Amino acid sequence: MNTAGIRGERLLNAGERFGASPGWLSRLVAPGFKAMIARVDAGLARGTLLAHLPDGTTRMLGGHAPGFDAEITLYEWRPLLRLATGGVIGFYQGYEAGEWESPDKAILFALMSGNARSLGATARSSGPFKWAGRIAHAFNRNSREGSARNIAAHYDLGNDFYRAWLDESMTYSSALGVGEDSLEAAQRRKLDALADRLGKPDTVLEIGCGWGSLAGHLAGKGAHVTAISLSDEQLAWAKARGSEGVDYRKLDYRDVTGTYDAIASCEMVEALGREYWPAFLDTVARSLVPGGCAGLQFISMADDLFEDYANHADFIQAYIFPGGMLIKTSEFRALAEERGLEWRDEHRFGRDYAETLKIWRERFDEVVEEGRLPAGFDARFVRLWRFYLDYCEGGFRGGNIDVHQVTLVKT
Repeated sequence: MNTAGIRGERLLNAGERFGASPGWLSRLVAPGFKAMIARVDAGLARGTLLAHLPDGTTRMLGGHAPGFDAEITLYEWRPLLRLATGGVIGFYQGYEAGEWESPDKAILFALMSGNARSLGATARSSGPFKWAGRIAHAFNRNSREGSARNIAAHYDLGNDFYRAWLDESMTYSSALGVGEDSLEAAQRRKLDALADRLGKPDTVLEIGCGWGSLAGHLAGKGAHVTAISLSDEQLAWAKARGSEGVDYRKLDYRDVTGTYDAIASCEMVEALGREYWPAFLDTVARSLVPGGCAGLQFISMADDLFEDYANHADFIQAYIFPGGMLIKTSEFRALAEERGLEWRDEHRFGRDYAETLKIWRERFDEVVEEGRLPAGFDARFVRLWRFYLDYCEGGFRGGNIDVHQVTLVKT
């Protein structure tokens, strides 16, 4: 674990490879920004955006139908050019530079997400910025070596960092039934729901075990669990928990041998990349005994938006999860069924993820305000992490990103 200097530098500096930010060019094309604002106005089919502009004027954009109501202040015109050329990567770079602000970024991103179809290419990278992003993302592909490097960039920020704002179980995935009671109770409910999908297995393989909350939960129900991860930090924490009945291993999913009564995997497949979906499902199919069940939790992008998403590297891929990609549910399901894995009992609960993220952001803000953030994380990192949590919350509130639980049964 890095305990000296600035922590999280790889994430902070990763975006530089995804396209340079426009500078003086924004001043040359400033007259065209009013046309871009007009496109945003027309593209907001639902909801409104109260925009305070650099020329001192205020415009109410959208308002064609009820939806999210957001507000933004542009201190200069450059963020619009960043958005037009670099998509949300460029928009974040403008935020990092202090060129714009919003009193509620999560609602701003929910407005953008909810209008993704009508906004079209307005908020996507274009030209050389698009190709720079695709090339940079390709260098983060999840080969065996690449997977270990990508996982370390995010999860090995340090256990002390995640412990500061996650719940006591160190569960870093969507809770279930958030708002009915505490976050801790909602996370236990999620773990119970995944466990119920597996029946009463004697042996379980967990692919991507995080800090061990699900593995320990399954072991507590009587299963012997083999839990694998590529994160040194997470494995160290999980082993220190001392969960009886769990064998923690640093192992790539492609190198799994043997068979198991059941398999569990919670929000790991988003780290694979599209080209590796078949390899993951091959592992599930060969590692399950006949009739065995796999319980998966995963995050998806709406099918009709997926190809545009896949063709443009986004903020999360650039700054937060190198090599990551959300799931196209129809394609992932077809690949599973081709391998004799029957798709059963799918449940979607994206609203719960929005609420989970809101709680995480509130806890993170509280930690920062009280000076309890571990040493080494500077103000730039704090700004990045807040943007990340708000961006994800807005995506789930907008409805184009969802979270699922599903059971795969080996026939």
